[in-house]
Amino acid sequence: MTMCPLYVEKERHVKANAWDYNAKFCYADNHIKTSKYNIFTFLPINLFEQFQRVANGYFLVLLILQLIPEISSLSWFTTIVPLVLVLLVTAVKDATDDYVSSALYSFSSECSFVLHNEKWMNVRVGDIIKLENNQFVAADILLLCSSEPYGLCYIETAELDGETNLKVRQALTVTSDLGDITKLMNFDGEVICEPPNNKLDKFTGTLYWRDNKYPLDNDNMLLRGCVLRNTEWCFGMVIFAGLQTKLMQNCGRTTFKRTSIDKLMNTLVLWIFAFLICMGVVLAIGNTVWESWIGRNFQVFLPWDESQRSAVFSGFLAFWSYIIILNTVVPISLYVSVEVLRLGHSYFINWDRKMYHSQTDTAAEARTTTLNEELGQVEFIFSDKTGTLTQNIMVFRKCSIDGRTYGGNYRSKSTCVDFSFNPLCDRRFRFYDSTLVEAIKLEDPAVQEFFRLLALCHTVMPEEKSEGHLVYQAQSPDEGALVNAARNFGFVFRARTPETITLCEMGQAVTYQLLAILDFNNVRKRMSVIVRNPQGQIKLYSKGADTVIFDRLDPSSEDLMYTTSEHLSEFAGEGLRTLALAYKDLDEDDFEIWMKKLLFASTVIENREDQLGALYEEIEQGLKLLGATAIEDKLQEGVAETIACLNLADIKIWVLTGDKLETAMNIGYSCNMLRDDMNEVFVVSGHTLQEVQQQLRSAKEHILGLSRVGSAGDVEKTDMFLHDSVGVRFVVSWQAHALEPLLEHILLDVACLCKTVICCRVTPMQKAQVVELVKRHKRAITLAIGDGANDVSMIKTAHIGVGISGQEGTQAVLASDYSFAQFRYLQRLLLVHGRWSYFRMCNFLCYFFYKNFAFTLVHFWYGFFCGFSAQTVYDQWFITLFNIVYTSLPVLAMGPDLSVFLKDVDDRTSLRYPGLYKPGQQNLLFNKRLFFLCTLQGMGTSFLLFFIPYGAFSSTNGTKGTKIALLVRQVIVMHVFCSQIGLDKHYWTAVNHLFIWGSVTVYFAILFAMQSNGMFGILPSNFPFVGTARSCLSEQSVWLVILLTTVVCVVPGLAVSFLRVDLFPTLTDKLGGGCTLLGYFHFNGTLCLYPSTFQEEILHFLLHYIWL
Repeated sequence: MTMCPLYVEKERHVKANAWDYNAKFCYADNHIKTSKYNIFTFLPINLFEQFQRVANGYFLVLLILQLIPEISSLSWFTTIVPLVLVLLVTAVKDATDDYVSSALYSFSSECSFVLHNEKWMNVRVGDIIKLENNQFVAADILLLCSSEPYGLCYIETAELDGETNLKVRQALTVTSDLGDITKLMNFDGEVICEPPNNKLDKFTGTLYWRDNKYPLDNDNMLLRGCVLRNTEWCFGMVIFAGLQTKLMQNCGRTTFKRTSIDKLMNTLVLWIFAFLICMGVVLAIGNTVWESWIGRNFQVFLPWDESQRSAVFSGFLAFWSYIIILNTVVPISLYVSVEVLRLGHSYFINWDRKMYHSQTDTAAEARTTTLNEELGQVEFIFSDKTGTLTQNIMVFRKCSIDGRTYGGNYRSKSTCVDFSFNPLCDRRFRFYDSTLVEAIKLEDPAVQEFFRLLALCHTVMPEEKSEGHLVYQAQSPDEGALVNAARNFGFVFRARTPETITLCEMGQAVTYQLLAILDFNNVRKRMSVIVRNPQGQIKLYSKGADTVIFDRLDPSSEDLMYTTSEHLSEFAGEGLRTLALAYKDLDEDDFEIWMKKLLFASTVIENREDQLGALYEEIEQGLKLLGATAIEDKLQEGVAETIACLNLADIKIWVLTGDKLETAMNIGYSCNMLRDDMNEVFVVSGHTLQEVQQQLRSAKEHILGLSRVGSAGDVEKTDMFLHDSVGVRFVVSWQAHALEPLLEHILLDVACLCKTVICCRVTPMQKAQVVELVKRHKRAITLAIGDGANDVSMIKTAHIGVGISGQEGTQAVLASDYSFAQFRYLQRLLLVHGRWSYFRMCNFLCYFFYKNFAFTLVHFWYGFFCGFSAQTVYDQWFITLFNIVYTSLPVLAMGPDLSVFLKDVDDRTSLRYPGLYKPGQQNLLFNKRLFFLCTLQGMGTSFLLFFIPYGAFSSTNGTKGTKIALLVRQVIVMHVFCSQIGLDKHYWTAVNHLFIWGSVTVYFAILFAMQSNGMFGILPSNFPFVGTARSCLSEQSVWLVILLTTVVCVVPGLAVSFLRVDLFPTLTDKLGGGCTLLGYFHFNGTLCLYPSTFQEEILHFLLHYIWL
């Protein structure tokens, strides 16, 4: 790559076949490195990233301290072994993720054809590229010509926007005949265009060639990531290459989402650091006092080292020694264990057959492993309507033409209209009002103009596979449904070229000259075409949102507008999606003047879109209303039941849609979000900020008044509708006012007092703003679910994003954290997998912290009996292997409470009793209070672990007693922790048995191996306790102490758990997940046959024995 000074590129100049000219601009070449690492940089970069974690950095410092003989009483391997294991596991995961992500762009290294054969990575800006059918486009190129007529070509853009339907791109007419190699080599046109950016749907440029200039837009471009389809070949000129292509400009870092438990864990780790330092200070002070009062009496035979100058300095060294010894209180293996748990949860989601949609062969997919437990804490769901709650399969049902409605009672499925008069009809199309066909046959001008508009005003591409067998490639289901309706009523869209559109009107072929297309966008909310009919008349046809079209009508259509508006309200009341249709006859001279303005504006580089918008607005005035269409989009299966179940789980569901108020209300009633028994439905539809503010205040006062007069349940039945209202003089969404800083707080207050909120007429950006508003002020876990590109911003903004694989491509899926095919699967994702994941993670964390404190604080108590000399209670190898070998698998697989295999209740019970979900929303299962309780329990256990063996063997003489006590404590630790795990089980499985008893077996196997003669002979300094295990464990008193200590350590926790379930039972306990002492015989009047845990089974057995 040519090295050039850095500069800000304001516009791009590219000349065809001119390498020297283009080289002076220092444009990027086509070499792309999508991986973060390579074989040489992986180790330093990955280590740098990993040591940014506080725990890893701490253990690195600890390792350095252990290399200082004066302060280290532990060998360096006790730290380096767990540290290396953690770093190794994380490094393997990072390398795998990097390899998988870079493989997605592997096509960038494939060979292609230029005018001379060359690899893609060597392609440069200005080159002329040849593409062949089914080939990936590996640079952003300007289409020059193709094998298809008029320079057309077909592309698939699934890599860009997730949509699998084919799209059409078209070369300029002046370049469409450059199919000859000689002509392409002599082509010297220059393109001046926008600088590199990430706007996939926009391109602004101008081609200068042969003293003329031609406007360029996105329809002339083939972007990197597209695939050429149904086109034998095409040629193009490279405009952007490599990292400057639009695809790569969109490959910025996605915001890393962290769960609330992750954030809490980071806080707790810092608290543990502080606690560690406090223990070190206490023990260091103890060392200083002991050396001052007692230690100096032993200096005759225990003299201070030369470096130890005073008792204070001895305490300073002891502080660092205890920081090393007590290091296991900091959970370095916690992060790896958590990732293993999350990975297991993700596989369970992926493998769930009850979330598999057989019709589309789509399984649920966890696209991230970091948010599983967050699924069990969701309080707000923000849902799109079209394609999410509904099927997004559009069917033309009704229409209003010239003040008359057609469509009949389509729900009754009466006699279907006979379309046999039309040989080109779609035999799958159904319509239930024969009067519309009669009007067509009678050549009613308004009816004919209505369907003529539907057949002309669109971007659909036809494909005639055989004579009369038409297939329409539509970019949206709405467009496809409308064009298909026009086809069945005799206005068949047959062909399209850059200059013409051919229809078959009632059996007669008619060709219209296409003069201009006024594109649809989210701001305009309408689309128009300007055509010249065979009679030479110039007509503008427009379709769009009723509020937008009505604003631009000629006064002569005022009466028809009121009638049509009433029809639109009726259609929306039935849940139908509506569009208004209008046309305009254009004067030849006026059109010529306007067309010159359009040609000029279309070649401007800066503000081209604004200038074109102003020109579109100018000509789309004085329209004459034709009527309106009504399209049905049915609810998906199970939507109503899912919403009802989620409401019982105290999850608030907000629907954010761009539809009309009436349409959204009908869908709300259909899916049980709105019910007839609700007290109030508030509609906020102010035109100005003051009106919206007043309506919100009135709604809040009314709701609070209900709460004072009625019961709390009445308030829960109050619902609210948020609706866009368009004034006569200007267009403004209420939401634009409601989300302003002055109103957002009262908006949120009112909305949160309601059980259901439906926001109508919202844009994609406003959806994200609503989600952000709740995130920022309510501090609640939010989930956004949608199926289309317009839902991506909402999905990325929420804590959890869910994409539905629907009819609008997979862009929402690509941006999501979880995906599946139907909305009803959300119920199982949250109430089953989310709840289980949260429950597993919380119990795992509680046990993990308990285990670490109980294990580590034994050293603290020992310090008071060893002169605060920083001696260890355990063998160094036991300290090294405790967390990473002896107790890792039992904790990860300890059945229901602390494992990947948790099921305190089964999935059917979770769905039947949604109230089980509420503890996660309230953070009841793991919080700072529970952390302190776990640490206190760990401290108590550590106290017993030290003092019971100490008292039992204190009378044993010499080092024999020390060795026995050391070994006994190690065995007791294993027995206590494994017993605690076993007693906390709701049920046993083969995996539980394998991991728990296997860990105990592994411990004894390693113990006897390390204390064997063979290991002593190899490394006598590292394995000094030869035969200690065989000698000690052959004593009956040793096993008595082990049994006594284990029972005493376990019983307090067992009793507390037992009494809690009896005195303060949760819903889980009442459902059979926690039947206990009293409930064994009769719990709330119901016989309980299934004790919840093994510890309760023991108590139940004892009670039953006593009772007998």
